[in-house]
Amino acid sequence: MAIHIKWSNDLSALPPHRLMLVALPGVGNVGKTAIEAVRELHPTEELARLYPPGMPPIAALDDRGLLTPPHLTLHASTTTNGAVLLTLTGSAQPNEPSQQSQTARDIMDFFREHAVQDVLVLAGMLDEAARKETFLVASDPDVRFEMEQQGVDVRRDEPTGGAYGVAALLASMGPLFSVNTSCVISTSVGASKDVFGAQRTLEHLNRWFDLGMAVPEDRSGWLKERLKDMAPASPHDMVSELTAQHDAFYM
Repeated sequence: MAIHIKWSNDLSALPPHRLMLVALPGVGNVGKTAIEAVRELHPTEELARLYPPGMPPIAALDDRGLLTPPHLTLHASTTTNGAVLLTLTGSAQPNEPSQQSQTARDIMDFFREHAVQDVLVLAGMLDEAARKETFLVASDPDVRFEMEQQGVDVRRDEPTGGAYGVAALLASMGPLFSVNTSCVISTSVGASKDVFGAQRTLEHLNRWFDLGMAVPEDRSGWLKERLKDMAPASPHDMVSELTAQHDAFYM
């Protein structure tokens, strides 16, 4: 396994859990923003950090003020009905396609080793502003049938152009590792941090799977705070916002 795993708080295994939510930077950062909200709105504990090879060579300060290499963080959050949700996300992914494929395989091996059975990859898909939809794409026919029976909006014809990146591979590799993996996609206008798409994603997850997540009732207030967090703090940040490229099928 090429990926390096560093457990937190003297842990060495994952706790019993309902499911795993995964997101990486992509269109509108919809999934990543949704996971950040899950962690913010519920009691949350860091379980481990995953260090894949080939990540961008940028060391940054973590939430403890310590310099750390680029990584993915794995947390456990407990919702209002007692469900434990595991969440995996990060600020980047490996640069080279071969490294992305290896990272996806290593993560799937990690999931299988630690008895993770159900994985939902959260992502955004670029679309016109008037279209506000959230749907699920399965990787296994039996899982798809089960989801349809539960009333989940399951699509068989989107995304028409496919998807690429570590998150897309994770969503598709489940059958190879005996893990149930699916992708939950929300349409997005492609803003660098689409809080509206993230909110819609959380609402649909609650509706479909009864997760008991504390989705804010005061949507406008919560969104206002998220938008405030997005405000560029310097001219350099503004340039980054304006020049960022968003690919409709990059998860």
